[in-house]
Amino acid sequence: MSPTGRPAPAQAGEPRPMRADAQRNYERLLSAAVAAFTEHGADDVSLEEIARRAGVGIGTLYRHFPTRQALLEAVYRDQVEALRTRADEFAKSDAPLQALAEWLRALAAFSSTKQSLTSALLATLGKDSDLMSVCSKVICEAADELLARAKKAGVVRADADARDLIRLVHAVNIATQRAPTDPGQADRLLRMVLDGLRP
Repeated sequence: MSPTGRPAPAQAGEPRPMRADAQRNYERLLSAAVAAFTEHGADDVSLEEIARRAGVGIGTLYRHFPTRQALLEAVYRDQVEALRTRADEFAKSDAPLQALAEWLRALAAFSSTKQSLTSALLATLGKDSDLMSVCSKVICEAADELLARAKKAGVVRADADARDLIRLVHAVNIATQRAPTDPGQADRLLRMVLDGLRP
């Protein structure tokens, strides 16, 4: 508060908080974009289609995301933050192996969107960009924490490595995209990965 009792003005460079309706539209646009990118790929969906799915006008989309690149980056960041949040929730579980398994399934679901998003983002950002580096660090730290809890409980092998697990989950995703007629294959392969983790 300022000395006059009025709310203090926002500092330069700080984003102003969104109104409730603007926040709802922002979240609806992100959800619609994730669904569309998962179904069709990040390069094959028009911004008009995403606005239509979200139930807003194209002007509303452009107010939140002035460019397609801005939307891609926001979707990627939002998905990674959701994975971090889920890891924090799973870290409270009394069953660390199950918590790790559920988080790896969430990572596999993210992988489907990520593959399309990453290709589009790398075309403009590069793999060493701040966004890609920060998001990679967040995912690795989440995996490290859940794996460390499972090791401490003695339910996974001591030489298990979080980065190996992340790569295996991405590999499972790539393999199963080539076999779309077998919807249970991804879960079977993930169970094999988890079986390989046991002491």
